[in-house]
Amino acid sequence: MPNSSRFTPVRASRPNVYTGSPLDRAAERRSDAAFIAAALASPDAVVAPVWRAQNLFQGEAARFFSTADALAWESDPQRWIFLGLWEERPVFALDLGHHETPHDLLPDDAGTFADIRQHGGILPAGEASVLAYARGLIHWQGRTRFCGVCGSPCVPASAGHVMHCTGCGTDHFPRSDPAVIMLVVRDDTILLGHATRFPEGMYSTLAGFVEPGESLEEAVRREVYEETGVQVGDVAYHSSQPWPFPSSLMLGFYGEGLTDAIEFRDAELADARWFTREMCRAPEAHGFRLPGPDSIARRLIEDWLAAG
Repeated sequence: MPNSSRFTPVRASRPNVYTGSPLDRAAERRSDAAFIAAALASPDAVVAPVWRAQNLFQGEAARFFSTADALAWESDPQRWIFLGLWEERPVFALDLGHHETPHDLLPDDAGTFADIRQHGGILPAGEASVLAYARGLIHWQGRTRFCGVCGSPCVPASAGHVMHCTGCGTDHFPRSDPAVIMLVVRDDTILLGHATRFPEGMYSTLAGFVEPGESLEEAVRREVYEETGVQVGDVAYHSSQPWPFPSSLMLGFYGEGLTDAIEFRDAELADARWFTREMCRAPEAHGFRLPGPDSIARRLIEDWLAAG
């Protein structure tokens, strides 16, 4: 479709939260048992503990430990995942999810386990990325304990990046589900929706998973039409964001709204409206709130506001 004068793509103003990883993932070393053993024994190694999808924080700062400290809490090698090298320092994730009261293991001043989404927007970029990576891999391991081919138990291999079936021998690898997330723009307004699962009063961009055999642009147009009946013309890429809640890769777009009328075509949304720049610059004054500052949805909205 030809470009419309009403639709001008907006470039990403800065990296999204949970991107900008400082790690050399050293993927070629994951199956090197001697290398992993030496990394665990390194006095410079650091550990990011995870308990039931929560990372450890002390105040607003991420909390890391030495492997010497963490090995005293959990020595089972299947609960350790090698994440990579951070300025040559080995970094590991440690799954403490099988402990009912993990704080009994840790020092009194260790901090508190919490959802990273409460902190991601204010953490240094490197720390937010590492914690999200740790959370995502541990979640994937927990959902891949049995083989989808034969049903036999799986065990971690390749330093935690493969789940190996003990029955048929199939190797299962981490996956991220591609999802499009889009800010639909028409003239000087944007389309935001309130999903049934959202907190009260929150309106955000539309989003949905990519289906088999579908391009990203096709997914944008389909999802918007399915949820609101609005037709989308031009589609322009903005940026991407790993979103391990639990296992998505968010692919951000702007879409040109061709129609105004909103018609709810499925049960995904409780409401959807067109919002002006004035409303989005002062959402509380207009009776709604925007998505969290760590989300690509918020970044899409903020970059659109800044361009106007």
